Amino acid sequence: MPKTKKNKKYHVTFLLDKSNNWIEKYLINFNFNLKKKFFFKIKKNFHLIKNQDLVFVLSYTKILSEKFILKNKLNIVVHSSKLPKDRGFSPVQNQVLRGKSIIDISLIKLVKKVDSGDIFLRDKYKINNTDLNDEIRKKQAIATLKIIKKFLIKFPNINKKKQSGKASFNKRRNFWSNKLDINKSIRSQINLLRIADNDRYPCFFEYKKKIFKIKIYK
Repeated sequence: MPKTKKNKKYHVTFLLDKSNNWIEKYLINFNFNLKKKFFFKIKKNFHLIKNQDLVFVLSYTKILSEKFILKNKLNIVVHSSKLPKDRGFSPVQNQVLRGKSIIDISLIKLVKKVDSGDIFLRDKYKINNTDLNDEIRKKQAIATLKIIKKFLIKFPNINKKKQSGKASFNKRRNFWSNKLDINKSIRSQINLLRIADNDRYPCFFEYKKKIFKIKIYK
């Protein structure tokens, strides 16, 4: 990429998902300390975004069209996995379910094929084995914003590389993904309880043809 032009300010937009907007409270309170280099905006309607130097697509649950991608100079996704592993939905939750505590994070170029773009930066963050959903989300958000800041400091003089290795893909989680088995121990299902969103997608079990929700707190 070309070197930064003197006194040039770049236009940056963060695209958030109205239906999956957990990261906004962390974003608006994060200090990038780069206002001399960038104009920052937050949008929740992709139709209103065009002619931007950089668009960061954060926790977006819909597939964006190639038409949208071409409206801006560079579109970027931050994905919490060691890509190409755990492409797709809920990468952190799926890794926690498998017992992982060190989570990789990849900052990649948005392309038409989901989570398959070139990698600009990688990093890691740690999740404790007693962290619940809110704590996990907070660590994910901080790691996401830190890797974005690292990218912005380097931009536009930053390199990228192709993804390599065998890819895996996570399916979208839904209400039924958080079903508990009442015949199994709490210990054996603790990771499922840990990733459950108490408000939107709490864990539950079925008993005598009725559904009982369970919320977990420390």
